[in-house]
Amino acid sequence: MYGLVNSALQEFVVARHGEGVWQRIRERAGVRAEPFVTMKTYPDSLTYDLVGAACTELGLDGEVFLAELGVFWIQYASDRGYGSLMNLAGNSLFEFLQNLDAMHARVALSYPELKPPSFRCTEVTPDSATLHYYSHRPGLLPFVRGLLSGLADRFSVRIEVTTTPRGADGADHDQLHIRVLSQGSVR
Repeated sequence: MYGLVNSALQEFVVARHGEGVWQRIRERAGVRAEPFVTMKTYPDSLTYDLVGAACTELGLDGEVFLAELGVFWIQYASDRGYGSLMNLAGNSLFEFLQNLDAMHARVALSYPELKPPSFRCTEVTPDSATLHYYSHRPGLLPFVRGLLSGLADRFSVRIEVTTTPRGADGADHDQLHIRVLSQGSVR
């Protein structure tokens, strides 16, 4: 993963728990005390190690931590120069989700080694959709659920998400079934 992801993880922990906690997490994961370079690739295992160390240090379930990080990521990415690109991806939650792969293709112009997940929307109605999530990185479905919550905040909608995990009914990917509960209010 690119350093941008690890920097987001660091900023998330520091903002919520302080620099001292981050240093303990970093040490527990065996990561040297150097700033992450945004445009540099790091082994996925380093990011997984940081997440695991954070969960242990904070006493949090991995799914809870990843979901909270996903919510944080939406604002983080927007604040780090991707807000304009996010604005171009759509004016509503479902329009945005239908353009995720195109947005990732644009991001890949700056990050040539980017290996993003792939997303496909089906069964789109004004108040529901199914998001198909394909990734070679295991265990990140809770992060995607968090991303959806962050996007719901961005688009001022309240949503309910249920999932059909990879392997259920023979599926080779995860499915997230999204239903808009109300418009114009932040969850």
